[in-house]
Amino acid sequence: MTQPEHKVEIVRERRPQGVVAHVVYDNSKRLNIVNPPAIDDLIAAFTTLSAEDDVRVVVLSGAGGKALIGGADIRHMVTLKTPEAARAFITHVHLLCQAIRDCPVPVIARCEGYTLGAGLEVAAACDMRIATESASFGMPEVRVGVPSVVEAALLPRLIGWGRTSVLLMAADNIGARTAEAWGLVERVVKTSEIGQAVDALVHSILEGAPRAVREQKALMRRWETLPLAQAIEAGIDSFARTVTTGEHTERMGAFMNRKRG
Repeated sequence: MTQPEHKVEIVRERRPQGVVAHVVYDNSKRLNIVNPPAIDDLIAAFTTLSAEDDVRVVVLSGAGGKALIGGADIRHMVTLKTPEAARAFITHVHLLCQAIRDCPVPVIARCEGYTLGAGLEVAAACDMRIATESASFGMPEVRVGVPSVVEAALLPRLIGWGRTSVLLMAADNIGARTAEAWGLVERVVKTSEIGQAVDALVHSILEGAPRAVREQKALMRRWETLPLAQAIEAGIDSFARTVTTGEHTERMGAFMNRKRG
């Protein structure tokens, strides 16, 4: 039996506040490109972690330091000859992005090297992105004869229509500093500092109350599809629901006692 060229590893780091899960995708000999078996394994990883109540945050990274995900496997894409085959493949990519977005805790993309095509769609599906100074981002699909689709639809929300047009229609890659200025990534650091920067963000998330953070992510997902008035009402419902967990009593009580001290 032929061994797969990729590997998906889940590393669970147990801290006092809960588990920090690291999903490491390794197809580093080919810039961490994804094909259907790899997509299946990544979906399985996020589905597994989504069911674990002690997980507080997930960090997605690519092995080797040269790419988060360098895109979809051209060797597979070139075999797509019918609308049905094309639909099945691109829906598969979407299901990976959806598994990330459905994860009930924050997901951080650790972007080193290339984040291209399907890789950028995956990164956009994450809640936050931290990149190294040498990272590069792009959507080259039109240059190989297909449009950028599925979670590329998230890009206008992140960076606006004009900048999305540069990425999708001009298919120009951008560097990390431009990505930061556009709002595509939240922070850019030196390569040697990427671990520290990701950990600082993880620490900040862990400082939040676990159920409140999960509720916040769920509410933000609802905000994406609701008109403003309904989004506000959804927030009111969310606020009312969270007081039944008891987290606010504990946290606010500790805060008031600290202030008195």
